Amino acid sequence: MSFDTLGLAPALTRAVTDAGYARPTDVQQRAIPPALEGRDLRVASSTGSGKTASFVLPALQRVVAARADPAGARATGRIGGPRVLVLAPTRELAQQVAKATSIYGRHVPGLRVATVVGGVPYAAQLKALRGPLDVLIATPGRLIDHVQGGKCVLDDVELLVLDEADRMLDLGFIDDIRFIAGCTPKARQTVMVSATFAGHVGRLANELLRDPLAIDVASHTDTHADIEQRLHWADHGAHKDALLDHLLAGREVEQALVFTSTQRDADELADRLAGIGHRVASLHGGMPQGRRNRVLDGLRRGHLRVLVATDVAARGIDVPTISHVINYGLPMKAEDYVHRIGRTGRAGRSGLAVTLAEARDAGMIHRIQRFTTQPIPVATLPGLEPKRATPTLRSGPGGRPQGHGPARGGARTGGPRRAGGGDGRFDDRRHAPRHDARREPRQPFADGPRRAPAFGRGAGGTRRPAPTRRG
Repeated sequence: MSFDTLGLAPALTRAVTDAGYARPTDVQQRAIPPALEGRDLRVASSTGSGKTASFVLPALQRVVAARADPAGARATGRIGGPRVLVLAPTRELAQQVAKATSIYGRHVPGLRVATVVGGVPYAAQLKALRGPLDVLIATPGRLIDHVQGGKCVLDDVELLVLDEADRMLDLGFIDDIRFIAGCTPKARQTVMVSATFAGHVGRLANELLRDPLAIDVASHTDTHADIEQRLHWADHGAHKDALLDHLLAGREVEQALVFTSTQRDADELADRLAGIGHRVASLHGGMPQGRRNRVLDGLRRGHLRVLVATDVAARGIDVPTISHVINYGLPMKAEDYVHRIGRTGRAGRSGLAVTLAEARDAGMIHRIQRFTTQPIPVATLPGLEPKRATPTLRSGPGGRPQGHGPARGGARTGGPRRAGGGDGRFDDRRHAPRHDARREPRQPFADGPRRAPAFGRGAGGTRRPAPTRRG
């Protein structure tokens, strides 16, 4: 099957061809035709499956149709709001969607696309919001600021897309999403993309979608043939640092993405690696947007060999030259592990995902393996073998234990396995690591929901408990 058979306008198929894509992916084949028909969609798809194009191309089709028939598309009398609204949980993901929209819409004359995210000065965004818009990509918190300030009107939205809906709910955006959806016409088309539709996400889907078509492509238990994963046990922090230094010294490392658990760890580890000669930078939600953009641009241009990041980089970063993902600190939730390792092995390349864990991390390792239903093969590096006994883990529900016990010699245990690919949801908050204010003071996150302080208006911003329009 080719893109020509999906019913897309010639301007869009030409742009897809220019971008180097010959055939649609599974999710694109299944989602684009019903989206073009105006169906509401509930899409569960794995990382790297091409899901962004599955909703961007139908969105651009609406714009092309409006150009061809302005009267039929009710372009006359529009009050200046966007025709298509895409909500994303993070700035990086919003910018990735905006980039894809520009690539696929390069042959659409007069295409107007705006991005509204936190951490960016308001003046530039206000200028972008003036006049009719075709596509608006936004994070919920900043969009509500503009809506309630009267600078953005959503009365003309024909298509509402919620990208990574599960992540938005994890960040506490559920009330914001309901408010934004309430500002759009009831007759709109709605597409929800999520790792899962269980729990709160499923209930939100029932609220927002009308007779949706459910599309489930590649679950978190599927094997990702292009990613090898390994687990190295470390006795303590210094041992973990030595393992990391050895891995990064390898000539086979083209670019490495190193994940930490906290913002403070990301900055401190990046400083240490820079001190020993690595071309490295940190990336996390506490950084100004301009600096985050410069860091990502340096990574894409090859100026950086190592990026140390929190889970803000687990979704929305597509850099094919990332050859290694290293989990220096483990994620808060098991499904974030799958998103992390999905940053490598992209665009037909192979990748290696390495997890460095101490004995205290055994619980999370077990939950990751139970979530993916696949074991992470244990490996050792000559001269850096653990001296202490390592935990015994099971590969999954009813699975056989992985042989660990006291560390032996320098031999690697277990052959290379392939990592689980795809999205999913596993939220075992009873076992989630507790926030340690001594390690990472809470900082205002410009994209996140803002909670009202106990007294007056806080310096970090506020959020209305129940968003309403201003009179």
